[in-house]
Amino acid sequence: MRSRRRTFTREYKIEAVKLVTEVGNSQLQVASDLGIHRNTLCRWVRQYEERPQGVFPGKGHPLTEAETLRQLQRENERLRMERDILKKAVAIFSKDPK
Repeated sequence: MRSRRRTFTREYKIEAVKLVTEVGNSQLQVASDLGIHRNTLCRWVRQYEERPQGVFPGKGHPLTEAETLRQLQRENERLRMERDILKKAVAIFSKDPK
């Protein structure tokens, strides 16, 4: 039987990290109290220390500004091509068939 992967909310992770960083409990003690693996808690603490404001964004990976810019440029180019095709189609169909 397959076991389901446990998921934790952002708030849960932040509270677990605060038990280690602010309260001063050991990572091993907090991990065993919460029923999670010590390595998981270590990873959460490391991620929190790297970016305390944008940590644990949710599912998926957040896009960087460069990735967002590239994505928007590709979309812009596609929309321009579609616009040009529609302009040509309008010109073809608007001709008088005399």
